[in-house]
Amino acid sequence: MTISLHQVEGLLKENKLLKEFIYNNEWHYNLPVEDKTLTHLSYDSRDVSSETLFFCKGASFKAEYLMAAMSQGLSVYVSEMPFEVNGGLGIIVTDIRKAMALISMAFYDDPQTKLKVVAFTGTKGKTTSAYFLKYILDEFNQHKTAMFSTMNSTLDGKTYFKSHLTTPESMDLYRMMAQAVDNKMTHLVMEVSSQAYKLNRVYKLMFDVGIFLNISPDHISPIEHPTFDDYYYCKRQLIQHSKHFIVNKETKDVALILEEAQDRNIPTLTYSSHDKSATYYWEKGENASSFSVEAQEDVLDLCDHYELSLMGDFNKDNALASLMAARLLGVDIDSCKKGLEQAIVPGRMEKLIQKNGSTVYIDYAHNKVSLTSLLGFAKNEHQDGKIITVIGSTGDKATSRRKDFGDVLNEYTDIVFLTSDDPGYEDPVMIINEISQYITNKDVIQHIVIDREEAIKQALDLATSHDTVILAGKGRDLYQKIQGRDVPYLGDYTIAENHILKKP
Repeated sequence: MTISLHQVEGLLKENKLLKEFIYNNEWHYNLPVEDKTLTHLSYDSRDVSSETLFFCKGASFKAEYLMAAMSQGLSVYVSEMPFEVNGGLGIIVTDIRKAMALISMAFYDDPQTKLKVVAFTGTKGKTTSAYFLKYILDEFNQHKTAMFSTMNSTLDGKTYFKSHLTTPESMDLYRMMAQAVDNKMTHLVMEVSSQAYKLNRVYKLMFDVGIFLNISPDHISPIEHPTFDDYYYCKRQLIQHSKHFIVNKETKDVALILEEAQDRNIPTLTYSSHDKSATYYWEKGENASSFSVEAQEDVLDLCDHYELSLMGDFNKDNALASLMAARLLGVDIDSCKKGLEQAIVPGRMEKLIQKNGSTVYIDYAHNKVSLTSLLGFAKNEHQDGKIITVIGSTGDKATSRRKDFGDVLNEYTDIVFLTSDDPGYEDPVMIINEISQYITNKDVIQHIVIDREEAIKQALDLATSHDTVILAGKGRDLYQKIQGRDVPYLGDYTIAENHILKKP
């Protein structure tokens, strides 16, 4: 993979991102040096050479990082501001993240054009929907589907690794796409977060199919989205970057989405759990995991009966969205049925039974909507006993969730164990106390157990035969984010399973 300085110049000028070049402390609009081929991109000052194009990215970037890179032989950097450094060529741009996205796309030879790329966005359901579609596509293309997901990512369709961001930084995104192409993948399923658009990680990336699952207030904080309007606006950027668009007709203010899609001439289909005016809707089947797809006009030849391995009506919404995307990609109905029936989502609605008969659900639910769906399902399915919930909230982001969780727990749980969940640089006790103050229902019994493993064990031991234990937030996640480190963690499912097996 290579890119020349002349290519960089042309890209930046074409997209009106170039401010100036700086060379020998003189400013120029045209490239002031001989052309040079660069063989490496980086935004890490420890990962540079004389052939690296280095991006000075991030609000906390400091001049000493650039100086350290230049001491390692770096000679070309891209930045939003000039730095007083000796030597080297400075490429000064109006937006470093947009510049990095476009240059990365070109450097890795436009890998997105060699894959069928599908994007899911929404407040909840992105991971589940991505897994559903991956299983369907794997049936269709003999396991040649890459996936970028919150929980796990794969570049070869089989080997998974932990994702640090829901949507990777643009440079990493295109590097991973290029590797997927090298691995002979034909399709890519990815989750696109609101931050991906706010921070231009997917700037000018077009998707073959874009799916808008739902929207509700989340990620509202000083370091993410200042308002719900900003959050919703960022999510809606997917519309104009989709060749085909699918939207849940029950989405808040869906008229806004449909108007924008129509105005931009984006072919759009809708789906619903009950609204028969949608392009497609589903109806319950003979058991909790079966459903049928219905339509007034079956434009995708999709109407049929389907089976899921996951329970919960909210999973049928995700399944229908994935089925519609698959049909738009030309997947046959047989592959749709087989893939969906086999789909397993790590940490999503996984079920264990204790020796005394009590039920345990493990789910990654980590915002208000997903927690409401999870606890609402459990309360409806298990009406004879108590609901015992183990939950915490992340640090450093999405601080609005703490009140949201309190509100949901007030209505749907009988006993709650408040514990740690990726506290980051925050004090987990402070996070827990903040959730606790919003639990105003005096009938909800609260237990505060900082150690998550211990909280899970105590909740399991407390449950009687008719009770239901909900482990919310971590699923099979193998790390806790603590003080800037990924600290190894067994995962909620493994902790629960091990404890149940050890009990007499």
